[in-house]
Amino acid sequence: MAPLEDNPPSNHPFNSTLETGIRALIVLEAFYPRRCDLMEMTWLDHLVVHTGDLDGEDVPRSLHPDLPNRAGELLVRRQLVERSLRMMQQVHLVDVFETELGIEFCASQEAPSYLDLLQAPYSAELKARAKWMAARFGGMAASEIRSIIETRIGRWTAEFRLEERPAGLFR
Repeated sequence: MAPLEDNPPSNHPFNSTLETGIRALIVLEAFYPRRCDLMEMTWLDHLVVHTGDLDGEDVPRSLHPDLPNRAGELLVRRQLVERSLRMMQQVHLVDVFETELGIEFCASQEAPSYLDLLQAPYSAELKARAKWMAARFGGMAASEIRSIIETRIGRWTAEFRLEERPAGLFR
């Protein structure tokens, strides 16, 4: 089995493979039983920490700082989200499904027990935002979520390509 953390340590405290994997797992658990593809997970990983990028009276404040170039994060975040989902799959916290539409991810049955162990204030805030997002976006089609991303963050960031993904990565 390949090592779980195959990327070098990062100077970005919220963007290691492990921390991104935990965020992805929290999002997938909140959206359960919905399955999300890699593009949706990349969008949702951005939104769960930058909720302030959305409109509405009930929108929680962003967990991460609102840096000027954060919209560009989506372009570099996809590979990190993909690695993190692979890591969560290796430890049996994320289930991966190959469908006619592509690869989709869902929280496994073991996910709730693991997530219950996360009690730090940051984790609680992240879980609350993921639940809020699931209530807001859970019934939407990916195309509707994409439209929101294009409107709020920018069309060019929502249009990154998935074909760069190595074949058979999740097998």
